[in-house]
Parts: sequence; C-alpha cells; structure tokens
Amino acid sequence: MRAASVLFGEDSAGAQPGCKAVAGYLFGLSGELAVKEIMRASGMRPLPATQRYDDPFYAHFPYIKTLLRDNAKGRRAGELLSLAEDGSLFQDWNTDMRYGPTAKISEASVTRWKQSAEDLLERMSLP
Repeated sequence: MRAASVLFGEDSAGAQPGCKAVAGYLFGLSGELAVKEIMRASGMRPLPATQRYDDPFYAHFPYIKTLLRDNAKGRRAGELLSLAEDGSLFQDWNTDMRYGPTAKISEASVTRWKQSAEDLLERMSLP
C-alpha cells in the first residue's frame, strides 16, 4: 500500500501514466490482501492445494468476489458477503492490467481503487 501511495503521488515529467497504472495494480493487490485478512479473522482457512481454483485465498479481483459469495463463513461472513456484492469495489480491476498498455488505465479508476484499498485496510483492523 505504501508503494502504491508513493507511485500515485508521483507527478514528475515522464512518470505518467506508468506510475499511476502501477499504483492502481498495487492498490488492487493491497485490497485483496486486506480481504484475505478479513477472511482469516472470520475463521476461514485456505482449502487443500487440490482445490485452489475454488479457494478465495488464491483468487484475485473480480473472481475473489464470486468465490466469497459461495464460501463466506465465520463471524464476519455478513461483512464478507457485503464486500462480494459491492459492485463498486475494485470495479474494472484485474490482474491482466499488469501487462496491458498503461495509457488505458484512467486516473479516475486508480483513484477509485485507492479509495477501495483504503476502505478495506480500515475494515481489516476492525474487530
């Protein structure tokens, strides 16, 4: 999250749009890790290695949200389900963007992803 924030704030000549695009990717990874910590705090545990394709602990946005709809459980299951059903949460983010043209990643999207990551990190620390 710290690296994403630094890159997001970079505005020197030649730094854009690459820094913002990489920041957006890192915000998504930060958000995923926060969701996975919420899953752990809820009592969920990773599935056996043979079931990784169906395991939200090994998924990325947007697929992690689909898996949470089917697998959320534990004391924070309601919160996890609300995250899974939040259409704005990391909307249009996916790991394929890491290898795509940076010019196609809008600053507005990165700003939304930054907010999503910050919200998830805050939720992560809630009891």
